[in-house]
Amino acid sequence: MKEKLSVPIVYLAETDSTSSYLKAQCKETRLEEFTTVVADFQYSGHGQAHNSWESEKEKNLLFSFVFYPEFCPARQQFYLSQLISLAIKDTLSCFCSGFSVKWPNDIYWQDKKICGTLIENELCGEIIQQSIAGIGININQKIFKSDAPNPISLIQIINEENDKEEILNQTMSKVLEYYRLFKEGGASIIMNRYIHSLYRRDSFHRYKDADGVFSARITDILPLGTLVLEDKTGKTRTYNFKEVSFLPD
Repeated sequence: MKEKLSVPIVYLAETDSTSSYLKAQCKETRLEEFTTVVADFQYSGHGQAHNSWESEKEKNLLFSFVFYPEFCPARQQFYLSQLISLAIKDTLSCFCSGFSVKWPNDIYWQDKKICGTLIENELCGEIIQQSIAGIGININQKIFKSDAPNPISLIQIINEENDKEEILNQTMSKVLEYYRLFKEGGASIIMNRYIHSLYRRDSFHRYKDADGVFSARITDILPLGTLVLEDKTGKTRTYNFKEVSFLPD
């Protein structure tokens, strides 16, 4: 027997993107917090830096949800990204091991990407008035045709068809748990779990920045989301989003 859905759900056969649909609805009225829009197909799904997101119709989990973290100062907004990433990683880890969070908020299985997340915050002064998180998780797609370098789906990992609605419900239940934890003062717990869930956190790997290719290891994540690396000379290097690339080893 399936668990009762933990949040209000709106199902769409198709849309340009679930985040765009949700933003339009939010302009009309203040929706119940964590209202979630799910689509079988997106014809303009997008990720970070306007990258497209390939998804075969009805095969994957494409959804967005709105929440109102008005208790959260703008300088702490990266915690919202962390808690959502952890919720997804925890849910997928129920199926098998090998999942991690690739800074800042992609979910990887080994060296392949299974999930992308895009969070858009609306500020009112120094307060986050509204956040919309858009998420795509590859669930039952067996073949990927785009030129994306490393996609993978859950069915490719465990060789079983999966219930998308159940995974959605588990994910949103985890989001609510982490959100309550953050609201109740558990930011340090979230940060610690995030750092220990990071992709490539244990050893030296190849990276590329504006000055070229180098080897380094992850040593820390700062509260604003800054990635801290230490290269093989012992030099500390810090990066904001899009300032450094992860390279294959």
